[in-house]
Amino acid sequence: MFGRQGADIYRLRYDPGAEAVHEAMPPAASEVLTLALADACHDPLATTEPYGENDGVMRMIITEQAFAVLLVGHTLKTITVLQINYLG
Repeated sequence: MFGRQGADIYRLRYDPGAEAVHEAMPPAASEVLTLALADACHDPLATTEPYGENDGVMRMIITEQAFAVLLVGHTLKTITVLQINYLG
């Protein structure tokens, strides 16, 4: 296998409002955000930025056209997308 064998992958969940924003984004901007979220599922702390205090729980992803606020649940290995702002 490849380098991530045995690594924990976090499950991605969406707040309904954040999901609606992501679905409404233009395809190119949505794809960039989707890829960034996929990376976060493999290593949420290395691929995201602190949101406010660096507590390892509230994180953010910033792309050229979007900003997403995430809640990382390390115990249950979940990432919940709380908010997405499309900057288009």
